[in-house]
Amino acid sequence: MPATFEGPAEAGGPDAVVGLASPFLGLACLAFIVLARFFLGKGLDRHPALQRMTMAALALLAINYLWWRFTVTVLPANDLSAQSVFVWTLFLIELLAWADTTVLFLEIARRTDRSPEADAHERRLRASDPALLPSVDVFIATYNESREVVEKSIVGAAGLDWPAERLRVWVLDDGRRPWLEAFARDHGVGYLTRPDNAHAKAGNINAALARTDGAFVLVLDADFVPQHNFLYRTAGFFDDPATGIVQVPHNFFNHDPLQTGMDMRTALPDEQRLFFDVIMPGRDGWDCAFCCGSNGIIRRSAIEAAGGGLPTTSVTEDILLTLVLLRKGFRTRYLGERLAVGLAPESLAAYFVQRMRWARGGIQTLFLRDGPLGPGLRPMQRLLFLPLHWLSQPLIYTTAILTPAIYLLTGLRPLLNADTQSVLLYQVPAVLGAIATVRMFARGQFVPLAAAAHSVMQAVRLLPVVFGTLIRPFGHAFKVTPKGAEARDGRLVDRPTLWFALLVMFATLAGLALNSHSATRIIDDGALVPIVAFWSIVNILVLAVVARTALQAPPKRGEERFELRLPCILETVDEARGAETRDLSMTGAALITRDDGLRPGDWVVLTLPEIGRIAARVARRNVVTDDTASFGLQFWLPASAERSALIRRLYASGLSNAGAARDVGRTMLQMLRRVFLRETQEAQAAPVPLQPPPDWALALLDEAPPATGALTAPGSREGRAA
Repeated sequence: MPATFEGPAEAGGPDAVVGLASPFLGLACLAFIVLARFFLGKGLDRHPALQRMTMAALALLAINYLWWRFTVTVLPANDLSAQSVFVWTLFLIELLAWADTTVLFLEIARRTDRSPEADAHERRLRASDPALLPSVDVFIATYNESREVVEKSIVGAAGLDWPAERLRVWVLDDGRRPWLEAFARDHGVGYLTRPDNAHAKAGNINAALARTDGAFVLVLDADFVPQHNFLYRTAGFFDDPATGIVQVPHNFFNHDPLQTGMDMRTALPDEQRLFFDVIMPGRDGWDCAFCCGSNGIIRRSAIEAAGGGLPTTSVTEDILLTLVLLRKGFRTRYLGERLAVGLAPESLAAYFVQRMRWARGGIQTLFLRDGPLGPGLRPMQRLLFLPLHWLSQPLIYTTAILTPAIYLLTGLRPLLNADTQSVLLYQVPAVLGAIATVRMFARGQFVPLAAAAHSVMQAVRLLPVVFGTLIRPFGHAFKVTPKGAEARDGRLVDRPTLWFALLVMFATLAGLALNSHSATRIIDDGALVPIVAFWSIVNILVLAVVARTALQAPPKRGEERFELRLPCILETVDEARGAETRDLSMTGAALITRDDGLRPGDWVVLTLPEIGRIAARVARRNVVTDDTASFGLQFWLPASAERSALIRRLYASGLSNAGAARDVGRTMLQMLRRVFLRETQEAQAAPVPLQPPPDWALALLDEAPPATGALTAPGSREGRAA
């Protein structure tokens, strides 16, 4: 039975030591934040004074809460009992959480928008003599990615809008694959390899640096496709001799495991949007943006000043390179534009491989002279480059998800001398204030339920990695994030994540059930029971989302689809007719056209503007009106000019199928419906590889395509206007 604690002051009880803490102050600060969020949130960027006032209100709210928390609920735990150890442990972890929150708001307090600068640079560069533009080497670092992954990057890089004589694309193949060398040669790009794989990606890039001479180097992971205008939007920033790196965000053409597992691809933002759309612009304002491994252009002379290559002492060479360059007087500039798209982890297994590497690399920097604790950095640079997120988040979220079950099953109280009323007056306003402020600065990118589920999933798997790296920082193998078929062929059930979620849910529910009956009740003092019961329900909802995500559905299709309306020509063995696409992918299309005889299994030839002719088989037919129907086509598209043109149209021209939370409350309700009501779209079977089309279709592929504007699809906008 836990000891009973009295207030620290016999006269007046716990309230006598509250001192500066005031429930009215906390509620007033929360009210200000909420009003600012709902009435002025959309115009926040135009009101820097309001930003500062909102952050000041949150700081005052947090200080008020923490003073109450320390003096009333922690100081009475003044012995060596299990109860006291539990109280102090939770408080120290909570302080770590508030420290991480403080760093977050410091980061976003000075956000930049460099698009106007990029506009000016692009105008100037396009007006310049092409012969005077700087030379650029494009490095596509690859190890074991499949053709379906790396071909997009190669085709996209080869199509970059930059004078051909000033651009050279290189495939850096650490897998030493003959087929990839032939593919690179066929697409007019260079191919480099080396005899070993020493130092993984950093070593691969360093070997290429020694064999090339471009003034700038654009580094791409093998799954990232640059947009046509990438170089014109970024190269101008190097007019400032202090700019060593220009980094752009990681955007994705597929969907992350939570978006896919919840079947909410368009309603949820991907997990990295908060970082790239909110945090990185803020770090740029402090001159603390950093290279993110892909989508960054590096000044070659800066690399030479830093020793001639990328650092190889950490598995996250990108952050370490940024720190080395900072000490040499070079800074990283961040342009928050969607100038490249790549693959988000396609399974939880791939997701955890990636995050474990990031966490391990961040912690490794603590033990290196070039890391944030080494000489030569300003205090703010040290603070913002500390891997506090990786050190704190796994511990914080693991603790948060386990504490209600521990309290309900053991009686160890998380707070002393607190009841429902005091928690509602002090703790709840502080938590709500922090959430509301984050939502204010991250409109559409922050969904609390999704963020909590992501954090819990990471916490469970990363906590052993964090402690293991702190004990043994080095000597861990570099693991490449699986991509493409390799990632999708993994287990559909992530058992460790699923079992953790189910066990903690069961323990929490068992604790609630045991304490609901007097005969089995464990908790003597029920002052905190209502709050802990609510906390338990929230945890169960989060764990339910985690469990649903761990039960990954089979992939619906091998390639991502983009909503795209294009006028096109549909040819059969007998005639040509107008049509209009509804969506398009590398393996097929949905389109609308006249409903006249086409049936599943029939072959057609589709002519798309700026792409050409593609043979396709009708996979499905749905009636739209009395005389029109929508058809699903499966492409027969071997290596060809048309295939490359389709890659450039889908991946290098700015198309997006990204999700966004337009209404956060509705999005969270939809997530819960997906979990408990099993609302999901019907899975579609992956397309079976096609045999070659009939002779008449093959003959058409060799002819010049017809003009796509010659015919108009029934039901299209053009047809309705006519």
